[in-house]
Amino acid sequence: MGTRSGDIDPSILPWIAEREGKTPQQLNYLLNNESGLLGISGVSHDYRDVEQAADGGNRRAALALTLFAERIRATIGSYIMQMGGLDALIFTGGIGENSARARAAVCHNLHFLGLSIDEEKNLRNATFIQAENAVVKVAVINTNEELMIAQDVMRIALSDKVTFDVSA
Repeated sequence: MGTRSGDIDPSILPWIAEREGKTPQQLNYLLNNESGLLGISGVSHDYRDVEQAADGGNRRAALALTLFAERIRATIGSYIMQMGGLDALIFTGGIGENSARARAAVCHNLHFLGLSIDEEKNLRNATFIQAENAVVKVAVINTNEELMIAQDVMRIALSDKVTFDVSA
C-alpha cells in the first residue's frame, strides 16, 4: 500500500497509456512504485510521513490517509461477508501496531457490527482496544517475523519427511 496501486479498474490502463504516452513497462513501474500512499499523498510511502504531512495541512496527504482506511474497511467488509460475521479484528504489522490514528480510522462508525474501540486504550497501544460494550474484540498484536522464520526452520530441520531438491 505504500507504493502499489491496489485494486484498480483495468480500463484505466489503456487510458493512462494513451493519455500519458506510457509503455506497458512504464505502467507497471507506475502501479508498483509510484502509487499507493506515495502516489496519492505526493509525500512518501511511509505512513508516518504522510500522517505528519496531513497534520501540517497537506490535503493530498489527508486524502491518502482517508483512502487508506477506506480500502481497509472495504476489505474487512468483504471478509465479513465471506465469513458470515466477525468475532475479532486484529491489527498487526508496522502501521497496525504503531498508528492509533490508523486503527481509529479503520474502526470508525463500525458500531453496527458490534465493533468500537476505547480511545484511551487505543492511544496507549493496549493489547485489547475494544470498548467496554463492544461485541467484537479488537486487538493489537506485535509481529515477530524473525521468530516465525526460526520456528519454521526448526520445524523443517527436525522433520524427517523433508527432502530438498537442489537440481532446479
